[in-house]
Amino acid sequence: MKFLTRSSFANDAEYLTYNKVSRRLLPFLLLLYIISFLDRVNVGFAKLQMSSEIGLSDAAFGLGAGIFFIGYALFEIPSNLLLQRFGAKFWIARILVVWGIISTAMCLVESPTSFLVLRFLLGIAEAGFYPGVILYLTYWYPLRLRSQVCSIFFLGVPLSGLIGGPLSGWIMHSLDGVWGHSGWQWMFVLEGGPAILAGIFTYFYLDNGPRAAKWLSAEERELVASTLDKETALQLRAGHGHKFMDAIRNGNVWQLAAANFTLLSSIYGVSFWMPQIVKDLGVTNVLSNGLLTAVPFGIAAIGMVLVGQHSDKTGERRWHMIWCTLVAAAGMLISGANAGSPVLSLIGLSMAATGALAGIAVMWALPGAILTGAAAAAGIALMATIGNLGGYLAPYMMGLVKQRTAHLEYGLYTMAISLLVGAIIIYFLPKTVAANKGVPSARKSAA
Repeated sequence: MKFLTRSSFANDAEYLTYNKVSRRLLPFLLLLYIISFLDRVNVGFAKLQMSSEIGLSDAAFGLGAGIFFIGYALFEIPSNLLLQRFGAKFWIARILVVWGIISTAMCLVESPTSFLVLRFLLGIAEAGFYPGVILYLTYWYPLRLRSQVCSIFFLGVPLSGLIGGPLSGWIMHSLDGVWGHSGWQWMFVLEGGPAILAGIFTYFYLDNGPRAAKWLSAEERELVASTLDKETALQLRAGHGHKFMDAIRNGNVWQLAAANFTLLSSIYGVSFWMPQIVKDLGVTNVLSNGLLTAVPFGIAAIGMVLVGQHSDKTGERRWHMIWCTLVAAAGMLISGANAGSPVLSLIGLSMAATGALAGIAVMWALPGAILTGAAAAAGIALMATIGNLGGYLAPYMMGLVKQRTAHLEYGLYTMAISLLVGAIIIYFLPKTVAANKGVPSARKSAA
């Protein structure tokens, strides 16, 4: 199976080697992200049953859904720096095992207070996985390949919705009342346990970098490692930062972080509230609800891969991100304006999910263009930290809006405005940042 397009490479040796790397890494990392994203957003399905059982209001649910990201944000930068120190395979494995234990423990929630506490602890436990994998991919792939590589990894978001919606709905529908436990409790146990097993497997499966990969030949290891060494040398000569404070002082990083905030706000706002949005459209059966919530994510999965491939092929980033962000904003408006029409509302949600996810996949190709070494670790974590604060704000805001107005569509309008602001931020990115400047293209690397 070929994950990367032939046009991205100068010769057959590169094409075959990087696809060999991709066959080894991308399906496994994608699986981990599916588990990760499902464990953080399945609470949206749990709400359909648990709210009445534990006395959880819409505002309290929104706060609990979002408070995950406070703990997450506090520990992202330290986690990425520790990943560099202890090695990727140990650190990513450690994250998986700890968050799996806490996610499974969500079945013990008995009150709004315990709900909030466990959600906060889950955020701390999972902190560093998402930026850690983004950093890990920079250990293997040069800049010119990262948009399509990131789009494959980010398939974990739509696939978790595509798989997780029907799965969560089936578990809650079929196991409700089994052995005296509610369906939402079974869901947390059965969907949290795989993270523990995956974490143990991760330690033995991943390598810390290409030079430690025994499954590559000596020539393949040298090709991958030397390509990255040459790219790093070019970046350093161009004056790109490589120290921790270089990332903190870089205005472009903060600009990208702000754009990431608007995109992730929309993704998490839709992901956490999608089951409730579909329920408000008249779908009350949890199994049918899960099947319908899979539709927007299935469309997004196709769209983000196509956009990522086109961005890498052309080497253009900024306008890809702008158009994706505008599509997402239009989708929010369409969904909100057609709250009484299930078909039009789902079309809007599909546009929102596709635009936001495709925009993020392209955006994550950029940090490695301006930062290396510890600066890259810190810059990626900083962008993820600021972005994930949107994961706190959006669900809470939507819960508060719904509780006060009884109209969830007003929350969708607010996120549409946020996305328009994001498009403006991206427009003002310097052209030297929003393109593959200073790094060799496939053609040049063949010279």
